[in-house]
Amino acid sequence: MNAHPTTPNSHAVPVTLASPARWLALGWADLRRNPAPGLLHGLLLACFGWLLLWAARDKFWLLAGAFSGFLIVAPILATGLYHVSRSCSSGTCVGMGEVVSLWRSGDRRLVAFGLLLGLAGTGWVLTSAGLITLWSPVPIEKPADFLRHVVLVRELGLFEVWLLLGALLAAPVYASTVVALPMLVDRPVGVMTAVQASWTAVANHPGPAVAWALVIALLVGLSMLTALIGLIVILPLIAHASWHVYCDLTQRDTHGLILGGQL
Repeated sequence: MNAHPTTPNSHAVPVTLASPARWLALGWADLRRNPAPGLLHGLLLACFGWLLLWAARDKFWLLAGAFSGFLIVAPILATGLYHVSRSCSSGTCVGMGEVVSLWRSGDRRLVAFGLLLGLAGTGWVLTSAGLITLWSPVPIEKPADFLRHVVLVRELGLFEVWLLLGALLAAPVYASTVVALPMLVDRPVGVMTAVQASWTAVANHPGPAVAWALVIALLVGLSMLTALIGLIVILPLIAHASWHVYCDLTQRDTHGLILGGQL
């Protein structure tokens, strides 16, 4: 994709292993500057998560499928917050009206991307179910069964393979979305162009990209430990910070230009 040639490379922000701390700081600044849209997003998603927990509390596979889909599609649901951060970068604050307008626009690119992520989540659930069903010595029907017979067993094996498989399947999803989703909000490019740019950005900055993925996993894990209450703040923090990840990995400055000639 051709870039705007008017901004010199000297303005590029270096991306290092310390960059995730910078991204979090910038995301926190955006959240503090315009908290209402982000906190409302976080509250709605936390409520949705509580609803899933209640509805599938005794049905492990339903709970696993619902939560896997929830975690994978959550970045799509937070795309309005990229618009908030973009506006903050230009010195303006937008309210929920502008965010709702973005959703009501019915952007087919975001819809298509959301469907692809949904398919990825379904694939993970089916793969996970096959692995556990074939390997586990007892049927896994309830969350307590999974905890007792998969997580807390003394022997190494099923749980570790399950985690490794999840990481292997999550990696391409992460590489496809980390830059692509903010780019689709920011620029009139196609889905495949955005995904290609995302993979290129990750390949050019593998260390910081992996570090950011670990930070996201840690923050999401913390929100789970707080019975999803922490999600109210953590989700908008990650979303706002992800805008700055996109800006740095593509060298987009605050005026919307892409530095460096090519993505």
